[in-house]
Amino acid sequence: MPRKPKRPCRYPGCRDLCEDGEQYCPTHKRLMEKHYDDFTRGYNGHKRYGSQWRKIRTRYVHKHPLCEECLKHGRFVPVEEVHHIVPISEGGTNDESNLMSLCRSCHEKIHEKRGDRKPGGAV
Repeated sequence: MPRKPKRPCRYPGCRDLCEDGEQYCPTHKRLMEKHYDDFTRGYNGHKRYGSQWRKIRTRYVHKHPLCEECLKHGRFVPVEEVHHIVPISEGGTNDESNLMSLCRSCHEKIHEKRGDRKPGGAV
């Protein structure tokens, strides 16, 4: 039985052809699987943080229930994220002086400014 003709890779700008039933060439298939794991499946804070962090986070949210950035602009938005000012990966700690309550929008803006894709220490 004849096979179906190969299709172009769906990755923008790629001219490689894909095997039957595949959407991406082998190079871009790996890239798109990583993209799926990173973005579509979401961030799993349990892998990075344990019960100790959850206790610290809960205590901080009780003391600071509103987004600290929005408060500076007179908006009252509930906290969704606790942000590490200096990321754990760069030597930051879980001390209250290094934490900041933020809404998701402000949290994303801070990481866009820094050039991060994902928080260095916020859940």
